[in-house]
Amino acid sequence: MVKQARFNKEIAKTLQKELDLKNVMAVPSLSKIVVNMGVKDAITDKKNIEKAAVILSQVTGQKPKWASAKKSISAFKLREGDKIGLVVTLRGRKMYDFFERLISIVMPRFRDFHGVKKTSFDGNGNYTLGFTESTVFPEIDPGKVDKIQGFEVSIVTSAANDKSGFALLKALGMPFVK
Repeated sequence: MVKQARFNKEIAKTLQKELDLKNVMAVPSLSKIVVNMGVKDAITDKKNIEKAAVILSQVTGQKPKWASAKKSISAFKLREGDKIGLVVTLRGRKMYDFFERLISIVMPRFRDFHGVKKTSFDGNGNYTLGFTESTVFPEIDPGKVDKIQGFEVSIVTSAANDKSGFALLKALGMPFVK
């Protein structure tokens, strides 16, 4: 299990040597994991976003926060302030538990999974990956899902660049494509 205690005891010391850092406090670590779900059908029917909120809370174990439209767009029949998305921010123990489930249970459930791409870093050591459906999570019963909904998972690290962010995620067990 990738718990914070294991990170502090084992992984931090190996990363310190690998990245050639003088202080163990300079070693990059996970800051937070942000799970974001945009619900495009929320404009036509408000029940869609409530169903998506139930799915997201089952996946993350935390109640999602509503994301509202910042400005009106008449072509999409969207008004400022309409609820169009959901956001969950995970920190601490829940973050490490979600990360462990992500790499050990969810990713191996994909057919022909060979790892995640190294190109999804943002330049600051943060990694984002998207899921086209939420039914890959064991908490979701595929028979009870009316509409398949995708979401994004952003793994925010304290790394200064992509190289140290990659080293951190690789040390934590993230399966990258070779």
